[in-house]
Amino acid sequence: MGDPQIVTVGTGWHEQLADRAEIDVSFTATGRDRASAVRDLGRAVAAAEPVFTHAGVEVRSRSLHVGAEWRRGKQSGARATESIQLRVTDLEVLENVLGTVLAAEPASFNGPRWLLDDQAAALVVAQREAVADARRRAEGYADALGGSLGALEKLTEAPDHGGGPILMRAAAMDVGARGPVDVTELGLEPEPVRVTAQCTTTWALVLAG
Repeated sequence: MGDPQIVTVGTGWHEQLADRAEIDVSFTATGRDRASAVRDLGRAVAAAEPVFTHAGVEVRSRSLHVGAEWRRGKQSGARATESIQLRVTDLEVLENVLGTVLAAEPASFNGPRWLLDDQAAALVVAQREAVADARRRAEGYADALGGSLGALEKLTEAPDHGGGPILMRAAAMDVGARGPVDVTELGLEPEPVRVTAQCTTTWALVLAG
């Protein structure tokens, strides 16, 4: 039989206020054919386009889908959809971005999702807490067994260690008014983002005598 060991699982987390936000938005238009659907889609997107190049805003992705519309088994026209993901790196402009995009009457809108600019730094803090938690648990078991904790022999990381819950609220409102939509009363303030880490540790158990 080998030397006695203690195996413990440690969990740690770090929470801080979000300093980034992501938004998913899509615009849709229909027409009698693909060309007219795409043309009308371009007009819809153009109303929101100015904020896409705004300082503090990054366009993460844009994709276009154009397909046929069917009614009672016959083609009745075409539908064009553009899906856009925006990242707002300057939260001072977030309200203006939301208001302008919503005033353009998108087909769908989801966000903001709150993020951290430096996720890696937050994870390092969570990892330290996880190791400290594992050590505390091991020390408790060692003491309960009338011994002391020896050297760390093995540490493995849980597969799902970096993706703590990202808090979000989805904005849903009437977007029929002209000009930017007023979102100031919706409480879309940056929220805390929690990053978690978990590890499994194996320690030597030193028994008295």
